[in-house]
Amino acid sequence: MTHLASVLVLLLKIHTIKSCAGVSLKTQELYAVVFATRYLDIFTDFISLYNTIMKFIYLGSSFSIVWYIRHHKIVRRSYDKDQDTFRHHFLILPCLVLALFINVKFTFKEVMWTFSLFLEAVAILPQLVLLQRTRNIDNLTGQYVFLLGAYRALYILNWIYRYFTEPHYVHWIPWIAGLLQTLLFADFFYYYFLSWKNNKKLQLPG
Repeated sequence: MTHLASVLVLLLKIHTIKSCAGVSLKTQELYAVVFATRYLDIFTDFISLYNTIMKFIYLGSSFSIVWYIRHHKIVRRSYDKDQDTFRHHFLILPCLVLALFINVKFTFKEVMWTFSLFLEAVAILPQLVLLQRTRNIDNLTGQYVFLLGAYRALYILNWIYRYFTEPHYVHWIPWIAGLLQTLLFADFFYYYFLSWKNNKKLQLPG
């Protein structure tokens, strides 16, 4: 639900304000790749109606956000292309190579699932770099990044709980990827809580 809330906050900003200022297209493109490679089983493996609906939501929202920023005649004008210069394509190949050598089972779907975990761990980097460069962060963008980080941090608590309550629950690949992703958010969390505590506008150091 925290992850879903982050997506809804971003869509709210883009759809109602018609602005993507402070939002990294590079990060959104990486998330689109993450969900496209993670949910290859959407038409073959049925788990539950809830699971299937959430997969469609994440796929649809990620690609629609990319479309808005790239093609919407009003929204695309607010995209800060000059600041969003992180070369995100350099993140894809190392994650793919890691997935080819480090996976649970060497099948196409398993490798792509593992690749999506590794890529998701670093997908936020272009967004964080953009926020550091622009420094002036509006409330909705700040809330989006906070909720996105909180979703992963809460996942870690869920893994700890399941480790002690479910026999043989050991999934070290998502654990390592999730821990790395949470650590990348740590600096943002610090300044987010600092701004909330002091009732000041969120700013990241350059």
